[in-house]
Amino acid sequence: MQETLPLSGRHVVLGITGGIAAYKTPELVRRLQEQGAEIRVILSHTAQQFVTRASLEAVGAAIIQDISSSMVHIDLARWADLILIAPGTAHILARLAGGTADDLLTTTCLATEAPIAIAPAMNRIMWQKAVTQANCQRLREHGVMFIGPDEGSQACGEMGPGRMREIPGIVSFVEGIWEQFGALAGIMAIVTAGPTYEALDPVRGLTNRSSGKMGYALAEALALSGASVILVSGPTALPTPPRVQKVAVTTALEMRDAVVAYRDTMRLFVATAAVADYRPQAVLPQKLKKTADTLQITLVRNPDILAEVAGWRPAPFTVGFAAESENLEAHGREKLLKKGLDLVVANPIGEPGVGFEADNNRVTLIDKDEAIAWPLASKTEIARRLVSEITRRLQRNLPK
Repeated sequence: MQETLPLSGRHVVLGITGGIAAYKTPELVRRLQEQGAEIRVILSHTAQQFVTRASLEAVGAAIIQDISSSMVHIDLARWADLILIAPGTAHILARLAGGTADDLLTTTCLATEAPIAIAPAMNRIMWQKAVTQANCQRLREHGVMFIGPDEGSQACGEMGPGRMREIPGIVSFVEGIWEQFGALAGIMAIVTAGPTYEALDPVRGLTNRSSGKMGYALAEALALSGASVILVSGPTALPTPPRVQKVAVTTALEMRDAVVAYRDTMRLFVATAAVADYRPQAVLPQKLKKTADTLQITLVRNPDILAEVAGWRPAPFTVGFAAESENLEAHGREKLLKKGLDLVVANPIGEPGVGFEADNNRVTLIDKDEAIAWPLASKTEIARRLVSEITRRLQRNLPK
């Protein structure tokens, strides 16, 4: 039986931009093809100063340059399983971060739902400039992956970060993307996200500051891994991620009912939603008027959706989130044990720039054996790492 190659059947659009490292791209094309990938190349005008069409065609690259057809970028965007930009100059980073779509590469990137990976290559000072790093951060927040750059000698004669990762490293990274892609095929995953809203009267209610960003990022990352994802979401302003089915709810009771509806089919439950612990005992039919200096409202407990799901037999693999203001690991572990969870993701609240409403987070992964603190990262990046961890644990527990 012939061995299946790591990238067999994968469609890669390779964007080559105008950096000196472009001369290495024929080797990159050859190595990706050796692993089974089918390559289409977008060669920028400035890239042709460093690599020729002839050298790329000699290794079998199909070069797409003509944008006379109004649909060529759409065709490429739909064909691609991955858009890989190597080398990625400071110029292309700035254009993509700003949403520019004025040539074939940028329009294809804007039109695609495929993942995008960039292998930056530039002078060390250019790479370290605040504006370049801000562009990278913005792209990461939109799900773009970065391959390097590495440190080392540069064409300008200087030493430092900004050197394009060597070809074997880029190929290995691309292979690693698809180690996760499809790994959860056949798995039904339910993700809860956002706040709940518990009405007091027609205009007032109890809610919280959850934006839903972490849950939506996780739903997208799970779908990218092949899972069938149902996103049960409280009120947010976020767009539904590609390949994800969204069930919109408002209250904790509605969220509970939506989750329970998938009891017989779910294999994975990830509870990122900030569910209200209590709700008003009665919802007033008319607006509550201001008549006294104090007001007493009777609250009743909402169901604990996470504990309920973890208590099912058989239970799905269950992941809980814990937003804590103090004793992060201790409170996270207490939640893990008390509710019988497989994994807890604990994050601090009150730190500037992380947690509620922020695009970044700092989390600690807690299971029955250990607690591992991850550094500050975008919620998109954390979602991808977390899906890798979930996948590894799920596969370990699957019957042989």
